[in-house]
Amino acid sequence: MIRLRLPNSRFEDLGDFVRLVWRKTLIADFKKGELERAVRRKFRVEVSVGAEDGALTVTTDNPDVERFIAFYIQSNLGAMLRNRYTGRRVIYIHEGMDVPLLGYNAFGLIDRGTNLIQVRGVSGCNMSCIFCSVDEGPYSRTRALDFVVDVEYLMKWFDWVAREKGKGLEAHLDAQGEPLLYPFIVELVQALRDHPHVSVISMQSNGTLLDDRLVEELAEAGLDRVNLSIHSLNPEKAKILMGRKDYDLEHVLEMAEALVNAGIDVLIAPVIIFGVNDDEAEAFIEFARRIGAGKRWPAIGFQNYIPYKFGRNPAIARPIPFKEFYAWLRRLEEKTGMKPLVLRPEHFGMHRRPFIPLAFQRGEVVKAEVVLPGRMEGEMIAKARNRLIQVIDANARVGEKIKVKIVRTRHGIYVGTRA
Repeated sequence: MIRLRLPNSRFEDLGDFVRLVWRKTLIADFKKGELERAVRRKFRVEVSVGAEDGALTVTTDNPDVERFIAFYIQSNLGAMLRNRYTGRRVIYIHEGMDVPLLGYNAFGLIDRGTNLIQVRGVSGCNMSCIFCSVDEGPYSRTRALDFVVDVEYLMKWFDWVAREKGKGLEAHLDAQGEPLLYPFIVELVQALRDHPHVSVISMQSNGTLLDDRLVEELAEAGLDRVNLSIHSLNPEKAKILMGRKDYDLEHVLEMAEALVNAGIDVLIAPVIIFGVNDDEAEAFIEFARRIGAGKRWPAIGFQNYIPYKFGRNPAIARPIPFKEFYAWLRRLEEKTGMKPLVLRPEHFGMHRRPFIPLAFQRGEVVKAEVVLPGRMEGEMIAKARNRLIQVIDANARVGEKIKVKIVRTRHGIYVGTRA
């Protein structure tokens, strides 16, 4: 009996399928019958394929079969890769694809004209927050696929951006979803820690995928701060807001404390929906104080709920003007003594830096090559001048050359339409 194990992977038996779980967040399901037929065609022997204790089992002792099965799985993995939490197909972006990592919102790097660079290695989320601004998570009605960027390729682009922006950067790991879905998150933090231009490494997270071991690994790699998205301290209300019946608030609260104990600063970052969770503001403040959050940076970052065109905008959510929101924050500061609650960039050491020069101007028509399908129906991703362009209402094939009219360039995120 062969017991095949692959690095950073485990196999699970699903009846007619064996599932490869790679780095905890990515999966690929292989039909047992197809694997058995492939062996039969190659070696003229009958075998039975299964999974046990994390290993792929094959009823033979022939080492050539083991090597063949390993090669077969690795060769087909790219086409079969899916996000373990959203179930969506995953496109793995690596250097050989020659896909730029500037210009698109869902993955790569974003420069908003400060010393903070957003680093997005993955798309997708394991939660389905009812107010999500980008309709993410397992219950998304609009997102069709996910992306994962190879960590070495991501760092190659980060190095170029860092040299353009200068030293003293904050690398902020975020996503259109949950950054901890990134299968190379520890390696990414370590690589950023070793970069001479990086002073601070921060991350946005809902905390659900943390465990004691991962917290220690992130601390050892050099993560400085986690902005932790906790939207209610009531377990049942939290499940409603997070859009998941399996949301474990107690676990997330324990992980918040574990982060602080490991030397990683924590900023509690609730989205406030007035009439829903604004009455918990003082409880959030008390929790932050109790665990010792906010040692180097503010302990609380209350966020005002904002409806978005492509987001989820629940009927229970009542947006309020920012002027009213800031007045509410100031009253909280006076009542609780927790300051600052009205946050400014300087509280995080952020300051303006020149933008990486724009590659396109609004209204310009450019010839671009379609390189990837988009995340939503009718969207494609094209490249030109070493930048990506989100092309909306595009009926085109990957590899096709098209004319694109640039309609948006804000913060170096390029959106266009067919010209």
